[in-house]
Amino acid sequence: MMGKPVNHKTVQRQMALLGLKSLVRPKKYHSYKGEVGQAAANVLQRKFEASAPKQKLVTDVTEFNVAGGKLYLSPIMDLYNGEIIAYETSERPVYKLVGDMLKKALRKLKASDKPMLHSDQGWQYRMPAYHRALRSKGVKQSMSRKGNCLDNAAMESFFATLKSEFFYLEKFSSIEQLKAGLKNYIHYYNHDRIKQKLKGLSPVQYRIQPLAA
Repeated sequence: MMGKPVNHKTVQRQMALLGLKSLVRPKKYHSYKGEVGQAAANVLQRKFEASAPKQKLVTDVTEFNVAGGKLYLSPIMDLYNGEIIAYETSERPVYKLVGDMLKKALRKLKASDKPMLHSDQGWQYRMPAYHRALRSKGVKQSMSRKGNCLDNAAMESFFATLKSEFFYLEKFSSIEQLKAGLKNYIHYYNHDRIKQKLKGLSPVQYRIQPLAA
């Protein structure tokens, strides 16, 4: 029956007979806590393509549940090649998680780099300290419309890939084990995981290719 539509109830019956279960993603971590601080306009407008590195950046926070505890991951992705240019983890969703990640990313910018940084309307991204850090480097802030995850689809796609290729396939006995695994996976994602849209290259290989040409 390959290539023909099948009713979802038929699929459910066959899965039950074969003892199969679907892998349901847990609820997404939501950082919105009401009208805290100041929101920014949606400058990105779902234009997820960039013609050069450090031109368009996106960020978000995701949550992992492991060993009775939680770990939060806050990365920044470059839309030019999908590279994770900075990230931070924390066992609590505090501003320091985002603030420390932002400091790492800003240190990598040259004086000539004036990127846009897009996020959702989470409280961390509305804090005065976050705004000041962006202004100090001439970074333009952009935010998704309230409750519209498609406005930050590129970051959501990375989280889905990370969890399906790494988190859901492993068993973690501690937060520290998960942290180490995340470090290894992000290195693999940046340096070794090839993408068809990057001409069969990894994000880092794609970024440095013009320099080698």
